[in-house]
Amino acid sequence: MKVALIHDWLPFMGGGERVLTSFHELYPDAPIYTTICNKNRLDEPLKSANIITSNLQKNNKEIKNHRKLFPFMPTAIESFDLNKFDIVLSSSSSVAKGVITKPDTIHVCYCHSPMRYGWEFSHEYAGKMAGKGNLKAKVLGYFLTGIRLWDRTSSDRVDYFIANSQNVAKRIWKHYRRESVVIHPPVRCNLFNISNIDEEYFLVVSRLQEYKRIDLAIEVFNDLGLPLIIIGDGPDRKKLEAMAKDNIKFLGRETDEVIKEHYAKCRAFIFPGEEDFGITPLEAQASGRPVIAYGKGGALETVVDGITGIFFKEQTNDSLKNAVLKFENTKWDKNEIRNHALKFDEEIFKNKIYGYVNEKSKEHKNKMSNVGTVI
Repeated sequence: MKVALIHDWLPFMGGGERVLTSFHELYPDAPIYTTICNKNRLDEPLKSANIITSNLQKNNKEIKNHRKLFPFMPTAIESFDLNKFDIVLSSSSSVAKGVITKPDTIHVCYCHSPMRYGWEFSHEYAGKMAGKGNLKAKVLGYFLTGIRLWDRTSSDRVDYFIANSQNVAKRIWKHYRRESVVIHPPVRCNLFNISNIDEEYFLVVSRLQEYKRIDLAIEVFNDLGLPLIIIGDGPDRKKLEAMAKDNIKFLGRETDEVIKEHYAKCRAFIFPGEEDFGITPLEAQASGRPVIAYGKGGALETVVDGITGIFFKEQTNDSLKNAVLKFENTKWDKNEIRNHALKFDEEIFKNKIYGYVNEKSKEHKNKMSNVGTVI
C-alpha cells in the first residue's frame, strides 16, 4: 500500500508539525506534500524527510512570510498528482484537505481546525488585515466569501475526518456537515520530566501572534510584578516587548532542551488564548506543572480544573489576575499532573491513528467495490 502525507505548509515547527512528525514515523517511506517548506527551520526527522513542495516555492528559497501566498494555496495544493497512492493522510487546518485523489484512494484528514480565518474568526482576522481601509475591507470580504466556498467544497474530497478535539469535531459538523472521530494530538511525554527544583517564574511558550493573547498575560504580570518568561517568536514580538516591564523576559525561539528545562522548573504555565486544542499545556503537565488557562476551546479537554490547573472564565485582566492569585493558595501534586498528561502520550496517538487508517482503508475498499449496479 502506497501512502502519501499532506500538510498545509512547513515554514517552521509548531503543534501541527509535531503531529506530522508522528505521521512520518508511522509511515517513514511516505513522501510529504506541502505548499512551501523551510527545511532549515524544521526539526528531525522532518528535516531529512522526502518533502515535495508546490510551485509556490522557487529554487528552494526560504519563505519568510507564507501568509502572503495564501490566495494561491488552494490551487497549489490541487496541483499535486497523487494518483499512484492508495492512502492519503492529510494534516490540515487550511488547504491540505483539498488535494485531489482518484476514487480508489482513501483520503483520511486529521483536522486541526476548519479554516479559522474563513469561518467564525473571519471578522477578527479581516479587521486586523484590512485595518481602516474601506476598499481593502470590501475586497477582503469578497475573497473570504470565495475561500469559504472552496473550503466547504473541498471538504467533500475527504473520505473520513479525524478531529483533534471535541471542540474541532463540533466545528467540522457546523461548517462541513461531516461526522468525525476524535483522536487527541500526541505529546512526547518521554521528553519531559518532573524536577525537584522550583523556581519563581511563570512561563509562556507560544508563537507571538495576536490571537494567542500574550498581551493579556503581559498586562497581568506587569500589574502583579511576578516574574514571567516568554519563549517563542512571531510577528507581535516587538509590540509585546514594548509593553513588558522588567519582570518579564523574552527568550525568543529556543531549543527543545531549553524549553524542557523551563517547563520543569516553572511555578505554572500560562495559557491565555483560545485554541482548538493546544499542545503546550500538556507539555507543561507532562513536566508536573499546573496550567492557568482560559476556560474555552481545547483547554477544557486537557486541563482538569483544580487538579492539573485553574481556568479563568473571561479574557480580561481581572479574570486572569484572580486565577493567578487562586493558584498561589492551591497545593499541587506533580505526579498526579504528569499522570494525567500520560493519557495523551504519542504512542497512544500512533496506535489509534494506525488502527483507524487500516480499518477505514478496508471499509473504503469494500465500499468502492460495491459502487454502481450493472443492469
